[in-house]
Amino acid sequence: MTSSFEFHTYPARLSDAERDKALNVLRDGVVRGRLSHDTFVRRMELALVARRSDELAALTADLPRENRLARVVFGSVEAVSGFGVRLRRAWQAEKLPKLLLPYPVSGHPLRIGRDPASGLRISHETVSRVHAELRHQGGLWVLRDLGSTNGTTVNGRRVVGAAVVREGDQIGFGRITYRLAAN
Repeated sequence: MTSSFEFHTYPARLSDAERDKALNVLRDGVVRGRLSHDTFVRRMELALVARRSDELAALTADLPRENRLARVVFGSVEAVSGFGVRLRRAWQAEKLPKLLLPYPVSGHPLRIGRDPASGLRISHETVSRVHAELRHQGGLWVLRDLGSTNGTTVNGRRVVGAAVVREGDQIGFGRITYRLAAN
């Protein structure tokens, strides 16, 4: 008969929360310029294969940790700042000119640009000749950038390829912005 002392026991598996905590500390180290990208990648790989909490602690030992008060202060500042941004966008949205969504005609997109043949012609220097198109597909409106120079945006985010849009969205072509509205 054998006793339990003869078998090698492994420590309990690290929780995902412990790994996430270490990865967040590493990420913050990169953001603050305390770790190079290569060091971050290597330590991240080591954190993902670590078996014990002391291995994780060694990976983050040289990085300063924020205390609870700092997290509360920075979180509060972020919340107030974010509220200000959302309030400003909402205020500006009401002032934007409306772009009425066309009646959904099957298969025919609405071309947008400076070209006189465009369905929506926008004569502005930041709008490309053939800038974007708006198409009704499967019950949704899809806005596609057609390789414009100054970009197409939806709610302040640049469209790469295509994006689904709906009534109330702010869409921009170069520096010209509209608010989508239904007929």
